[in-house]
Amino acid sequence: MANSEFDSTGAATRSPRLTLPVKLAYGAGDAGSGLTANLLAFSFLYFLISVAGLTPSAASLVLLIGKIWDAVNDPIVGFLSDRTQTRWGRRYPWMFLSGIPFGIAFYLTWIVPGFESSTAKFWYYVIISIVFQIFYTTTNLPYTTMTAEMTQDYDERTELTSFRLAFSLAGAVSILALGLVVSQWIPDPARRFAVLGALGGVISIVCIYWCIFGTFKYTQQHAQAQKLTGDTLATPDMPFPRQLQIVFSNRPFLFVIGIYLFSWLALQMTAAVLPFYVQFWMGESNWFLAALLVQGVAIPMMFVCSWLSQRMGKKGLYFLGSGVWILVQIALFSLQPGQTTWMYVLCAIAGFGVAAAAYVVPWSILPDVIELDELNTGKRREGVFYAFMTLLQKLGLAVGIYLVGVGLEASGFIEESAGQAAAETVQQPESALLAIRFFMGPVPLVALLCGLVLAYFYPITRAVYAEIALKLSERRQSADPGG
Repeated sequence: MANSEFDSTGAATRSPRLTLPVKLAYGAGDAGSGLTANLLAFSFLYFLISVAGLTPSAASLVLLIGKIWDAVNDPIVGFLSDRTQTRWGRRYPWMFLSGIPFGIAFYLTWIVPGFESSTAKFWYYVIISIVFQIFYTTTNLPYTTMTAEMTQDYDERTELTSFRLAFSLAGAVSILALGLVVSQWIPDPARRFAVLGALGGVISIVCIYWCIFGTFKYTQQHAQAQKLTGDTLATPDMPFPRQLQIVFSNRPFLFVIGIYLFSWLALQMTAAVLPFYVQFWMGESNWFLAALLVQGVAIPMMFVCSWLSQRMGKKGLYFLGSGVWILVQIALFSLQPGQTTWMYVLCAIAGFGVAAAAYVVPWSILPDVIELDELNTGKRREGVFYAFMTLLQKLGLAVGIYLVGVGLEASGFIEESAGQAAAETVQQPESALLAIRFFMGPVPLVALLCGLVLAYFYPITRAVYAEIALKLSERRQSADPGG
């Protein structure tokens, strides 16, 4: 779709341009979610076992319950946000009201309560995980659906997605960098994570409101331009079960779900086991640097991926990124204790694969699926599609992360007493070390191979999308009473 601006009479000639300040403000909205999700992915299982003192199975059960609730929570919020009608639009009220509670709940996640009972401590983390996931969803889901509403241009969506995910990675990197610094200043692990939780909460709140106030004027203009040109988005008016039926009858959408699920399963399982791999297998005391290299390299790679996508297509980019990532997983499994330099080099190389296969491609092809659904049904349901994509992804990840914890406990992994400061001094049995390496190498590799198979058969190419966009534009123009 062409861009629009307004003349002096208020008539729309083409859509308002996506200026750099608008792109930056939009991208900032994902910094908080990237920051919080990243610290949880890399640290929460480790925190619950080595700092809070839960057993691996109990810790993984906390993550399982939180993720399942998060998955159930998503379609409800997506459905409601699609039907929200206010003078501020469908998405902004959700983000505005949820921003501050989101930051506070994140901080409370990293507190070690003074309960003597392990059961009481377990339920504290279950409850606070559920509360945090509620506000994560009511903030982030309405935000992510804005991609499909801000532009209908194929390449511009990829660029906007790159800004969003670059900020997400910037947030992810910032919390890891802070972790690296804080770990040098604060030796007590309980205080260290409490400080990280507080810093992460404040940064998240600031970035959410930057996004709201930095994009609101543009989205209002864009909505007005669509209204004046007849290029409007239909609000869903059919029953929820019927919407679900249409969502899951959309064949390309099922491919997107699978691609995203397997890519993120590989990333999340690797992230969860990375602290254990660095400390107990490689013999390094600070795992923040390894995580920082993965995410730090991924940030500039987001823009490289956007450039590559325009030249080789989204499918070609996914194959390239996954291929690099698979080679890294094989190499990490093969590393021996003491080969620290190679470990850091491989983590840096993995940044490109993560940027392409886990971030840019899955999120940039989802809006194309939404356009196909609108062409087939005449309805616009971004919230429902985004919600069910993340619902199934989170259910899969919940099971995957739970299996990591159960696998560690079954292998004889020795957990720490609550608050123990020197987890790296514990000598783990060979069976536990093998389990750690297994979850670092072969398991993510299988997930990535499954993603490659689905990407090969994904049906919406650039040419197919161009045809979809043309038909939609013709339909919208013909539906305009003044056109």
